[in-house]
Amino acid sequence: MNDKPIKNYEDFVTALLDAGFSMGGGNSEGIFSVIPWNWNEEPPYDTPVCWHTGDPKTDPWEWRMRVLNERDDIAYAKLFFKKSGYITKEWVPYFLAVRRGNMTFEDEYAGGTISYHAKRIYDTISNHKSLPLHDIKQFAGFEKEQKSQFERALVELQMKMYLTMCGRQQKISRKGEEYGWSSTVFCLTESFWGEDLFEKAAKIEKDKAIQKIAEQVLKLNPSADMKKIMKFIKG
Repeated sequence: MNDKPIKNYEDFVTALLDAGFSMGGGNSEGIFSVIPWNWNEEPPYDTPVCWHTGDPKTDPWEWRMRVLNERDDIAYAKLFFKKSGYITKEWVPYFLAVRRGNMTFEDEYAGGTISYHAKRIYDTISNHKSLPLHDIKQFAGFEKEQKSQFERALVELQMKMYLTMCGRQQKISRKGEEYGWSSTVFCLTESFWGEDLFEKAAKIEKDKAIQKIAEQVLKLNPSADMKKIMKFIKG
């Protein structure tokens, strides 16, 4: 595994591709993070990397969007413990085999494992291919008082690997001008990764996928607790 100190974006990408997956920042769950400290913690080694500076070379907050904009082999979403994390293309089929198996979205909804609010969001994005957060709320008909239901459903869809983040976008005024803060853009995971990975995932047995991911976690963190590992894998 790549155990060199992370001092810039390039170091981060190299280490992430080597690891295969990572919590978004810090390792509060005791699994693994390429950046083992969070924004309010001191790094364990001397590094120019610092959160929320806006510097694309050394700010991990900026790296979330850089990987989405610049690469096609890394995804970032709320994937682990309902928290944000990274996953590389190599490991996506194994997590898909565990989280989705050979079930379709319609199968899961009919079986009661997908919520009604999640279906509203999923159907809306399916119809538009990709949408920024503010448009998802509007087009799916979520009112202000439904904020908590909306947020839970959005996390649910990411954890089940039906949706993933794919960039950010500002609001557009009636004059066609951008304004305000940027919103996260979401799309279907099939749109992000392509059908080939899903065909590969369909050929992987769930138990074997769990075993392979668990082995990788223990390589990255030999002291990881097995119950936590299972929760990390299964979502």
